[in-house]
Amino acid sequence: QVRIVESGGGLVHPGGSLRLSCTASGFRVDRFGTGWFRQTPGKEREGIAYIRSTGTTIYADDLKGRFTISRDNAENTVYLQINSLKPEDTAVYTCAVSRLRRDVGLDYRRYDTWGQGTQVTVSS
Repeated sequence: QVRIVESGGGLVHPGGSLRLSCTASGFRVDRFGTGWFRQTPGKEREGIAYIRSTGTTIYADDLKGRFTISRDNAENTVYLQINSLKPEDTAVYTCAVSRLRRDVGLDYRRYDTWGQGTQVTVSS
């Protein structure tokens, strides 16, 4: 069964860090591109970072520097490291894999396999 599951979200103080995990089952995540997205109520889903099957990465211009996407092939998991968290980072963070299209970047409409999301809340 093809499935991806996110974990690692939670409540964190401003300035703190989190590492989110996106673990795949039923397929090899390193064969495809994986993206991380976030969404808050009433807003469009926002692309954060993308890692290609080759391991090269793309970041949203306004989010560069605090977010790092990486992959552990042995664990079949893609990570999103978030540093210097701000209250405006509060959102549901979701990962997605594009198994049908190549090099989809940060366009969430081109992804076909989604996790359920993990809530990140940044508050003092």
